[in-house]
Amino acid sequence: MYNLLIAAGAAVFVLLLLIFGFKLVWWGAFLIALTVFGVVYIVLVRLTMKKVMAVIEAASKDLQAQRFEKAIRILKDALQYGKWQIYVEGQINSQIGSIYYIKRDFSNAFPYLEKSFFKHWASMAMLAICYMKRQKRDLMISTFEKAVQWSQKEPLLWNIYAYCLNDCGETTKAKEVLEKGLKKLPGDAQLKENLEALTEGKKMKMRSYGDMWFQFHLESVAAVQKHQMATMGGRMQRRKPGRK
Repeated sequence: MYNLLIAAGAAVFVLLLLIFGFKLVWWGAFLIALTVFGVVYIVLVRLTMKKVMAVIEAASKDLQAQRFEKAIRILKDALQYGKWQIYVEGQINSQIGSIYYIKRDFSNAFPYLEKSFFKHWASMAMLAICYMKRQKRDLMISTFEKAVQWSQKEPLLWNIYAYCLNDCGETTKAKEVLEKGLKKLPGDAQLKENLEALTEGKKMKMRSYGDMWFQFHLESVAAVQKHQMATMGGRMQRRKPGRK
């Protein structure tokens, strides 16, 4: 990572200059060099992340305008910043993979999701679902476990994890996951409701999460379309009283 190397190089240069050029005691020179390292690194990180955020904002505008391919191109160009700062490449891969996945372009989504940032829980969940659909249950579970380890306060993530396990016939493990989720999110109504549903041999209820749930494509296209039509109908009904 270039930022780290540049900061380290600056620190070493200052250290050698102070010791051999100014004959400063080693511990004093070391403290100054350490300070130089910190300052240079922070400045470089801020400059890099400013560029990255500008790219992400531009891509977000294209996404809102349904210009998916343009957004992907912009994000792919931003992968160059991964050489400068740690985790940047993973974050951008998460964004690209998520866009492809939402478009149902799973073959293109998969390689990017594989390189997702581990703290980006949505892309990690998408990756786990891809493993499930490829009959790689062990990788599905390990990916979900990594996701919930770093995103313990995301109720939808716990529910999706349990949903996938239940879909694989692992109802007991699904209930265990929901119980773990409730320990991290005590009193969460959706986790509690789905745990009760599985205990009673019923299906999990996920549609209350709306579009956040449907973007994971775990229900049929017909179910998604039905939800969208219902949403549109609700909006029309809300607008109707105000019309003349």
